[in-house]
Amino acid sequence: MRWLLLPVFAAMLAGCGTMADPTTWFGGDDPALEPAELVDFTPVIRPRQLWRMDIGDTGTAYNRLMPAVRDGVLYVANAEGDLRALDAESGAQTWLVETGLPASAGPGVGDGLVVLGTSEAQIVAFSMDTGEERWRRDLTSEILAVPAVADDLVVVHTADGKLFGLNAADGEQLWIYDHKVPVLTLRGSSSPVISSGTVYCGLAGGKMVALALDTGLVEWEQHVTVPSGRSDLERMVDVDADPLVYSGTVYGAAYQGDVAAMGEGSGKIFWKREMSVYNNMAANWQQLAVTDAQGNVWSLDPDSGSARWRQQALRNRGLTAPALQGDYTVVGDFEGYLHWLSSSDGSMAARMDIGDAIVAPPVAVDDVLYVLTSDGKLVSLGLPEE
Repeated sequence: MRWLLLPVFAAMLAGCGTMADPTTWFGGDDPALEPAELVDFTPVIRPRQLWRMDIGDTGTAYNRLMPAVRDGVLYVANAEGDLRALDAESGAQTWLVETGLPASAGPGVGDGLVVLGTSEAQIVAFSMDTGEERWRRDLTSEILAVPAVADDLVVVHTADGKLFGLNAADGEQLWIYDHKVPVLTLRGSSSPVISSGTVYCGLAGGKMVALALDTGLVEWEQHVTVPSGRSDLERMVDVDADPLVYSGTVYGAAYQGDVAAMGEGSGKIFWKREMSVYNNMAANWQQLAVTDAQGNVWSLDPDSGSARWRQQALRNRGLTAPALQGDYTVVGDFEGYLHWLSSSDGSMAARMDIGDAIVAPPVAVDDVLYVLTSDGKLVSLGLPEE
């Protein structure tokens, strides 16, 4: 745990309970913590670049700025608040709004709105069609989680542990859920996910909560991981990964904890597997794809949690959350490389140097991958045509 001490002490001295993003914790004197060197291999596929553009710096590693695709349109923002709508197929720009906002999370997209959260505790909604600002609202803390938009509500998770339900028409607060944040937490927040009239969200301290979308009342709470240990550091089990709702199951993951599968309607635990995770996960009928805190890529059976395969060749490379593109599991790393792994056995299939560090999770839509680097390169990639 020696690699944790510096950010912990810095947080304590600052009188604040948050920590730096784990993706920044590399290197040091311990050889076991050095990023794995990339080994040559014979590519199985050669992904092709469809288009590329520069959108401007996306800021620090703990920002949650990432592309969002809806109905063939890609929405993306940079750290200076430049918000764009692009044709997802060609990259052609539909509109650009220079908001001037210190954007830190989003965009969230739905109900005709594109919604951004800021580091100055504001949530701002724009028209999907034109980029015109619809409304803005001041909340209680910075926003490091992508807002969720559905069924005429916008749900926002702030860094001080609150979940706000806002009217999508005007931003009026309809409800609030308040969760006490532990002394030490990771730098970030789980993004709320809306499914079938329920909001699911991971919480600092190891819990997953399900709230009624219309009222904010608790439907169920469940421990993804129960904190244990004598010190605040040992008990730090944040659920920073976004809930993954798939086929009646809610998957959650905790740093220094477990990956767990829970019933969507009841919160009943179906299975748990000990694994430290702070990134989002991806799933299909075949696998639950996970990158753990050490940089291993896992394929788990979604029904049992048993391991299908594990790829260890990318340890300590600051991997992103995985994306599933066709028959491949894709992750980015802190040096700007994308890695395609065979979803059947985890073997290396392809590698591509995109440029700068890849922090935002790659987004896969209809077998097209959208990748955003920390210096603002937005790249669309397709698989080879058969």
